[in-house]
Amino acid sequence: MKNIPASGLLRFQIIAIMISFFAMGSIEMVGIASNYIKVSLHISDAKANLLPSLVYIWFLVCTIPTGILMNRIGRKKTVLISMTAMALTMLLPFWGTSYRHMVLCFILLGISNVCMQASLYPFLSNIISGKALAESLTTGQFVKTLSSFSAPYVAMIGAMYFTDFFDLGWRILFFFYFLVTLLAILLLVFSRIENINTPEPNTSFKACFGLLKNHFVLLSFIGVMCHVGIDISTNTVAPKLLMDRLGIVLDKASFGASLYFIARLVGCLSWTFFLNRISRKGFFYISILLILSALIGLYFAHTKEMIFICIAMIGIGNANLFPVLFSQAVLSRPADKSIISVLMIMGQAGGALFPISMGLAYDKIGINGSISVLMIGIIYLLYFATQLKSDQTGKIETK
Repeated sequence: MKNIPASGLLRFQIIAIMISFFAMGSIEMVGIASNYIKVSLHISDAKANLLPSLVYIWFLVCTIPTGILMNRIGRKKTVLISMTAMALTMLLPFWGTSYRHMVLCFILLGISNVCMQASLYPFLSNIISGKALAESLTTGQFVKTLSSFSAPYVAMIGAMYFTDFFDLGWRILFFFYFLVTLLAILLLVFSRIENINTPEPNTSFKACFGLLKNHFVLLSFIGVMCHVGIDISTNTVAPKLLMDRLGIVLDKASFGASLYFIARLVGCLSWTFFLNRISRKGFFYISILLILSALIGLYFAHTKEMIFICIAMIGIGNANLFPVLFSQAVLSRPADKSIISVLMIMGQAGGALFPISMGLAYDKIGINGSISVLMIGIIYLLYFATQLKSDQTGKIETK
């Protein structure tokens, strides 16, 4: 490492962080994992959907404490501690597969992954700044989505080919992310990235939630909750749609979740193209109407082709809602951008509210009940869009 040129070392550091982003994408495996757990343990949909909720609820609890920890011990140490905890958590399913074991596993996965997310984004700024930082963050999100896309395939391969190999089956998904996280830890340890400790402005719970008194900040916070709720819930419900409507077994129905992430990748790549041609408000409306049309279509879709088209439409439409929600919240109160940024990250706790609501609706009504929960979220986002106005340059201002 001592003889590596500066440019080569920077590339090594970026690779290390991008693999960390891939490991961070493990949080979205909870959707497909909960489907396999439901089948293997023969539990209700509500109990199965409680598992993703146990992961995402920690965005509400751990984001601010992670910021405080970073202020005390530095960004790199915080990232490494959270990743080590996450790697150890990935081994829990191999010590037991009871529902209690899985509840504990998902709680610890949520805590460690949220701490990792809250520290990895600012950690990237230790080596990159300016315009390159924004580009690197976009690349990181792309890599994270690739990780999410891989999860259903890894689970499917495990269920099909590794059931007789130490009874791994779909649990190979956890071992896969254990290896990826371990690799990321080793690369970061030898990356020679400084453990910079830059104290942030006051981001206490009181300061963050005090900003919710601002009407537009509150609307944006709920909007992020709905966006993330739709994201994780579609990942969970896509295989169920194929199983319920077409009688497809879970191993093959897992492709529904992968299709969603493929579509989300397409949506991410389309962001720059459309943003240069239409206003952000117009783009936001198009994205929401795409999801709304898809959800209406899912009420009546009973063929594989129609279900696939609707899932893909949701993936494309939901891919870029967060940047608009995030940026408009920050622009509404520029003086409080640091606190608002933390608040928007905390809004990802919407991934806890939606799955459990969908599980209860599924047990009472069926698959259309789950779709109706998603419909509530998109109707709210449609209302949020009406609170935006576009100027002549295509930028958005709040009403």
